Amino acid sequence: MANVVDTKLYDILGVSPSSTENELKKAYRKLAKEYHPDKNPNHGDKFKEISFAYEVLTNPEKKELYDRYGEQGLREGGGGGAGMDDIFSHIFGGGLFGFMGQGNRSRNGGRRRGEDMVHPLKVTLEDVYNGKTTKLQLSKSVLCSTCNGQGGKTGAVQKCTTCRGRGMRIMIRQLAPGMVQQMQSVCTDCNGEGEVISEKDRCKKCEGKKVLKEVKILEVHVDKGMKHSQKITFGGEADQAPGVEPGDIVLVLQEKEHETYRRDGKDLFMNHKIGLVEALCGFQFMVKHLDGRQIVVKYPAGKVIEPAM
Repeated sequence: MANVVDTKLYDILGVSPSSTENELKKAYRKLAKEYHPDKNPNHGDKFKEISFAYEVLTNPEKKELYDRYGEQGLREGGGGGAGMDDIFSHIFGGGLFGFMGQGNRSRNGGRRRGEDMVHPLKVTLEDVYNGKTTKLQLSKSVLCSTCNGQGGKTGAVQKCTTCRGRGMRIMIRQLAPGMVQQMQSVCTDCNGEGEVISEKDRCKKCEGKKVLKEVKILEVHVDKGMKHSQKITFGGEADQAPGVEPGDIVLVLQEKEHETYRRDGKDLFMNHKIGLVEALCGFQFMVKHLDGRQIVVKYPAGKVIEPAM
């Protein structure tokens, strides 16, 4: 192939500069299995070389940069790599950990897991002493029931041709001989989604957004004895998105300061001021407990009380 100044990366994969994407994929798949660290722990560097070569040669912008300027052009061009997991996802249909047969899979067997929705829940000392059931209203995203989260008719979703489905546009500008600049920005044609739906094929209900906002009412049980910062979790109740396993809604208890009592673990403390006469002669007063009971506090006469007794 003309105008290829460096064939090192092609040689690593054992292919020619005119190889097709399928030929690159086939070569990489064979080498990745052969030199994977699980099979050949001593060939970690070789495995990285193979992965780097494949990453560059299957990325049109990076391949063009490499063919014209070699590895020096890649270094000066900058830009983040696709990452090992992206490479394995492209080749084997799953991530790096899926290829290795281990790693963090979601509860649903491999779908990417969405983020948790974390909310504070203010509670009183009475709430955590007696227990309480309350209702909490939250807004969350749910898949559109009309289009089943597709955004339009079946087959209407197309890969964005401007960014080739990446959601980002990469522009390469030559600053001087042997010196190039690579800039990356969100694709304006698909708003970073990597796919587009023609207006005539969009779902009328969600307008092609695939999700709608819905009000969710949760019944929250605050159990007796729960502590400040303790969490109440509603599994799988967070925002929904196409192809993503919903995360959890997590409520974090925030215990309000009490005007009478101070909690320390399972104990309750209170401060009560008394005068000199009461300290010498004894005293009696009533205090309202957290459950509403009136408790009599007595101190006998003739027994002198000291501060902080």
